[in-house]
Amino acid sequence: MGLPPAIAEAFARQAGFCRRLGAPLTAAVCEAAVLACDASSVTARTLAAWPGDPMADALMMRFTGGCNALVRAGRVPMLGALYPPAELPTVADLAAALRVLLADPALDAALAGWLAGPPQTNEVARSGVLMPGLMTIAAATGLPLRLFELGCSAGLNLALATFGYRFGDMAVGDPQSPVQLAPAWTGPLPPAAAVSVLSRRGTDISPLDVADPAVRERLMAYVWPDQPERVARAAAAIAVARADPPPIDRADAADWIEAHVAPAPGSVAVVYHSIAFQYFPAATKARIAAHLAGLAASAAAPVAWLRYEMDDASAARLPTLRLTLWRGGDAEDHLLARAHPHGSFLEWLA
Repeated sequence: MGLPPAIAEAFARQAGFCRRLGAPLTAAVCEAAVLACDASSVTARTLAAWPGDPMADALMMRFTGGCNALVRAGRVPMLGALYPPAELPTVADLAAALRVLLADPALDAALAGWLAGPPQTNEVARSGVLMPGLMTIAAATGLPLRLFELGCSAGLNLALATFGYRFGDMAVGDPQSPVQLAPAWTGPLPPAAAVSVLSRRGTDISPLDVADPAVRERLMAYVWPDQPERVARAAAAIAVARADPPPIDRADAADWIEAHVAPAPGSVAVVYHSIAFQYFPAATKARIAAHLAGLAASAAAPVAWLRYEMDDASAARLPTLRLTLWRGGDAEDHLLARAHPHGSFLEWLA
């Protein structure tokens, strides 16, 4: 007996999503999983008994991340032979390789272990969407920024002010940085404001330390292997973080923001997050919003909330970049952009 219809449908939906985002191998692995999984393996039984929403829990990405980790470690040569740089295999060939993997008790247990925790991709290209938001804040306030990132994972995007960027024909940041981001840009250009960062700090309920080789491999495993530019970019950003480790606290986002985020004269307190808020409990979200709205912001000590999240109710169904700015009067709300969830393209609206 295979996977329950609801789980199989979720894998099919994720396959379609991956294919639309230019990851045909990852899409095919999702489809092959439906063919390969039966009640004989721990992995399949865990998938079949999944208690939550498989889409919201990114169950399929847990599975594909585990497969990629085993391939990267050289533990599954029959599956690895089908991964890049090999040509795109058939779903049937992938399913056959997955059946071999699942029939091995040690490999099956290792793959099942990847289902226990959510993916922490820490997609660096999202900095290419966040950075023009910071430029907008700098232009509006004329002040340096103190950065506070929620759900920061390994903190790779806490280094966004050190990367190099190209937005249309506008060059921004450090042209010598090993991380260079150039999202496909449409719409007007962002304000040409210099971003000065006074401090940076992040929090995550389960932060990742890039000094640990196992953590580095975990991060790399979640990067879709059929997108070599993303693989190279992630490796470069990890090297940047290892050279200058970002300060990260292990804490609930609401507890942390209430303890750390407050206005300070001569700077902007900027709270930001990217494709993370959806994973926060409702009570945590409400406390964050209430804390930021209740701060005594002023023109000399503004507070900004920059969020790049899947909250677009339009037909586009793309993540949006939204900014709320407090500087003494009513909250100023701005829809700045719509963007690809991995930051590969951006439509600037402001």
